[in-house]
Amino acid sequence: MDSNLLIIAIAFATLVAGALVYLFLRQRREIKQAQQRGPENGNESIPTRQLQLQAYERLILLTDRIALPNLIQRVNTPDLSAREMQSLLIHSIRQEFEHNITQQIYVSAEAWDAVRNYKEQNLLIINQVASYLPPEASGLELNKHLLELLVQSPKASLQNIVSDALSYEAKKLM
Repeated sequence: MDSNLLIIAIAFATLVAGALVYLFLRQRREIKQAQQRGPENGNESIPTRQLQLQAYERLILLTDRIALPNLIQRVNTPDLSAREMQSLLIHSIRQEFEHNITQQIYVSAEAWDAVRNYKEQNLLIINQVASYLPPEASGLELNKHLLELLVQSPKASLQNIVSDALSYEAKKLM
């Protein structure tokens, strides 16, 4: 695998992670300011809050389901080629995301953007790693390279950042 591509992928992941951390910290600051001002709108209904909490719960589950190690373990089919495995992984991520797309109406724009960016990051990683494998590579080789990338660069995955941000927002509702 070309080390330049790996560096580019890690740099991209780091930039996205930095942007998410910035958004997370900015939102935290705004929440503290709002808490200091006191409740402005006390008419939020309990059913609405419950829907919001369920949406955050589903999005946290989504981030876990599309995490590359979990996804690889779930869809691993030994006899597929690398290109077929690439297609299966991408299809699975998109299917999971589309299944939960309506949850965006219950969560903040920042939370939804974080989930969407995480999905896009995983698709990018899969496509970049697959593009550097020879055409005759197996799906097992693709999975091995994906997992090696995550082991070598644990910060390349935004899963923990996104999950923490979603969890923080959910706790604000409780």
